[in-house]
Amino acid sequence: MAHLVYFSWVREKIGTPEERVSLPATVQNVADLLAFLRGRGEPYASLLADPHLRVAVNQSYAQPESAVTDADEIALFPPVSGG
Repeated sequence: MAHLVYFSWVREKIGTPEERVSLPATVQNVADLLAFLRGRGEPYASLLADPHLRVAVNQSYAQPESAVTDADEIALFPPVSGG
C-alpha cells in the first residue's frame, strides 16, 4: 500500500496526517494518483484542484509524469517559502 503523507493546510483539509492506500493498476504516475484521489470525492476533489499543491515521491519533488507504486511514500503539501 502506498503511504500518503499530508502536510500543513493539506493535512487540515484531509483531516488526517497520513493514510495507506492500495493503488489501482491504472495509477502509474503522479497525475494518475491525483486523478484517483479526486475521484474519492470531498475533501480530495476541491483540495487537489489547487494548482499550487506540491507532490514528493520518496522525499524527492515529483512531476506529473513521475512514477508511483504501492511501495512509495507520497507527500502532498503546499509550496514551501523561505525567508
